Amino acid sequence: MELFIPNKLREKVEEWRNKDYRCDCPNISEILNFSSLESKVGAKTLRYLRKAQFEALETYWYLRLIEKTPTVFELYRNFYPSKQFIEALGLRHLVETLPEDLVSNEFVSNIINKIRSDDEYVKKNRLEALRESLTLKYPSYILALAMGAGKTVLIGSIIATEFAMALEYPEADFVKNALIFAPGKTILGALKEISDIPYEKILPERLYKQFITTVKFTYTRDGEKDIPIIKGSSFNIVVTNTEKIRIQKHTITQRLIKDFLGDSSKIDEVKQEVANLRLQTIASLPNLAIFSDEAHHTYGQALDKELKRVRQTVDYLAENTNVLVVVNTTGTPYYKKQILKDVIYWYGLSQGIKDGILKEVRGNIVGYQEVTDEEFIKDVITDFFKNYKNVKIYDSSPAKLAIYFPKIEDLTNTKPIVEKNVIDQGLDPSILLEVHNESPEDIKDLFDNRINDPYLPYRVFLLVNKGTEGWNCLSLFATALAREVRASNNFCLQAASRCLRQTTGNMHKAKIYLSKANVRILDSQLKETYGESLQELNRTPQDIIKDRLVLRKVEIPPILVKRKIQKVVPVGTEIDISQIDFQKPDTSVEESKKIIYDLKEIPDRKSVLIAKKEEKIIIEKDFIDAYSFAVELSSLYRLSLMPIYEKIRSLYPDGEIPKSHAYKIREQLEGQIKNYEITEEEIEQALALIKPEGFNKEEKNGKVIYTTEIIYHKDKAEKLLVYYEKFKDINKRDLGFHYTPYNFDSEPEKDFFINLLNELNEDPDDVKDIYFTGGLTDPNKTDFFFEYMDKSGRWHTYTPDFLIRKKDGRILIVEIKAERFRDDEIDGEQGLKAAKVREIEGLNPDKLKYEILFTDKAEIGFENMQKIRNIIYEHGGDENA
Repeated sequence: MELFIPNKLREKVEEWRNKDYRCDCPNISEILNFSSLESKVGAKTLRYLRKAQFEALETYWYLRLIEKTPTVFELYRNFYPSKQFIEALGLRHLVETLPEDLVSNEFVSNIINKIRSDDEYVKKNRLEALRESLTLKYPSYILALAMGAGKTVLIGSIIATEFAMALEYPEADFVKNALIFAPGKTILGALKEISDIPYEKILPERLYKQFITTVKFTYTRDGEKDIPIIKGSSFNIVVTNTEKIRIQKHTITQRLIKDFLGDSSKIDEVKQEVANLRLQTIASLPNLAIFSDEAHHTYGQALDKELKRVRQTVDYLAENTNVLVVVNTTGTPYYKKQILKDVIYWYGLSQGIKDGILKEVRGNIVGYQEVTDEEFIKDVITDFFKNYKNVKIYDSSPAKLAIYFPKIEDLTNTKPIVEKNVIDQGLDPSILLEVHNESPEDIKDLFDNRINDPYLPYRVFLLVNKGTEGWNCLSLFATALAREVRASNNFCLQAASRCLRQTTGNMHKAKIYLSKANVRILDSQLKETYGESLQELNRTPQDIIKDRLVLRKVEIPPILVKRKIQKVVPVGTEIDISQIDFQKPDTSVEESKKIIYDLKEIPDRKSVLIAKKEEKIIIEKDFIDAYSFAVELSSLYRLSLMPIYEKIRSLYPDGEIPKSHAYKIREQLEGQIKNYEITEEEIEQALALIKPEGFNKEEKNGKVIYTTEIIYHKDKAEKLLVYYEKFKDINKRDLGFHYTPYNFDSEPEKDFFINLLNELNEDPDDVKDIYFTGGLTDPNKTDFFFEYMDKSGRWHTYTPDFLIRKKDGRILIVEIKAERFRDDEIDGEQGLKAAKVREIEGLNPDKLKYEILFTDKAEIGFENMQKIRNIIYEHGGDENA
């Protein structure tokens, strides 16, 4: 894997990230940085995108902006010298015995030409996938993400960021139209998924507003000759599939061509014209990007048939319009055990388990040796209900089991055995549901579209040719493959892995039950599709878990504090145009150099570039005409047009102004007509501790609840997540827990809260409530944060750990820090944060107090607690504040 291109790209992207995404188009830094939220300890967490989605998005933009969107062939050639280039393509056997200097450019060219043109050679060496990668004339990349990682959201994120960049840099080559090939015939479903993405969590507010008011969503419809978009227009997202984008000539009905018929002898010609109407409309769209969701339908096992059809369509578009890039997403980056060379980012099943996107299955893959069908079913049912009978997910849906059969006959023969064993578990057999191609339509509709209704009674599904790819049953915890399942398209793998999708707050593992034959098949399909073995999957631990944070106290009164704000106010003076004086900026001729190289052969057989001579280049200036410039200034600054025009014309009698001069003249005008000043004003501001509109709104048991998702390292979660239910009995006054669980950053924070909770339940004094505020830092979810500028001039937000509110209106803000940061309070970033809060404290001396507690232990310590006790039990202040 040393020469695995995604690994190489990962290194390059990390370097780029550390340089704050520096490039010719700096607004990408604003977009990518918006994806992260910085915690009070400086740690970055993703705002919305998952780790795999964000890393894939970064990789995509690295290729677009730094590598300038190379083809796959160019990418490998740029990254690897000749010998490594051949090795990276999976052809190590051709060069492993050769020294580096013998693998010349000519040697490489001969091999590449052979792959491109020699059908027999390609077939003999199974190089079909490699040929496909090396012969494409346009950039085409594969983003390979395991199931559950969110490939559709990734596609939407790429499109949104491309459109935003196109709006920011209209003259640059950014994507202005997107065509999405949805898998199968799920066009409307894919369109809904794309249009429902919360783009406001992907783009900064100013860019989101431009994007959402500009973008147009559409899809290809049955029975329509064309696509309902304006030819040549921009910012369209078109969702389709290969069946809809290119109608086969022989399937076109008389109804579709009635408007075109004149000469019946030309009916075939007319049909072909109609067949291509949709393609022609798409081809009219400028700066096009093409996306293929679930690209293994294009590449995978049906490579020869599917690939040809999709590639013909994409090739046509690439030849007839400006296709900037083609992006394929898939969870299966292999073709017959060979990794596809188009893969630029890879996130496998094992990584998905570690990061909490998939359920852990470690130690829970059970293979049965020589057992009868009856013994297998009995053990599966008994074991499942022993482990999952009372397991429920966040919406109260009980854990479910899916049993897969090769044929309906197998299901029919086995169903009585399943029913008997369900009854033996003390359960009603009505919890069984059989689903297959001959099931009633309402059953199939329920299974496909309403399976996540928590009120459904079904817990055991008996399936034939159902419940594989695309079936997302949130509460499915176990799958069983009874008889040998030999179906096409990785059926065994697709069926077995259905139970791996993770749900928020779940701590239970998934389980897979396999007959002996299916163990072998699943292992083979895993290796062929993911490059991972069943054994690796069975021993991968889960490092990251997700939980659901639920608001308990929604109507919390805001915190009223005085603070200073800066205002821009007019000074009231009128502008006298006659007093405006323009000076022509200094002119200088811009020069550059070009170096002319010559190719020279040297004795060790390598060709090198030798600098031959240098030539000076005079850079031509761009101009703007004087009248257009005067109109612009008149409009921007609300000044009379003709006096401004006359002043400009006196400086530039020929009527042409260098663009570089125009910028300087704007600065001169701005300085002379400035009729405002910046003042500081003291105001009283209401800070909302919780903003419910920033959370996900759900309905549970007839009540509206507000939730969001949190992500934790498993070890930290066990130590730092504190749930309301655990303290319900001792917390008689219902203090704290305005949401649950409280997601502490450190053990001293947790210890401080528990100590305070216990003390205030025993001796509450006049404390109204306590809030852990350090876990919610997203400005969309709270107003309780303070803005400060770091030493490099960048603005950040700081959210302290705790807020203690007294009945007399006084507020105590508490920050808890490790002892090693004590000096940082004086001259480090913590000092900048503290200074901002102390500024507010100074404006509210009778109302607000700010304390920082330092500790070098996991406990908060007696002295720190005593300091807070003294403040809490100190009386004073205005009772009506």
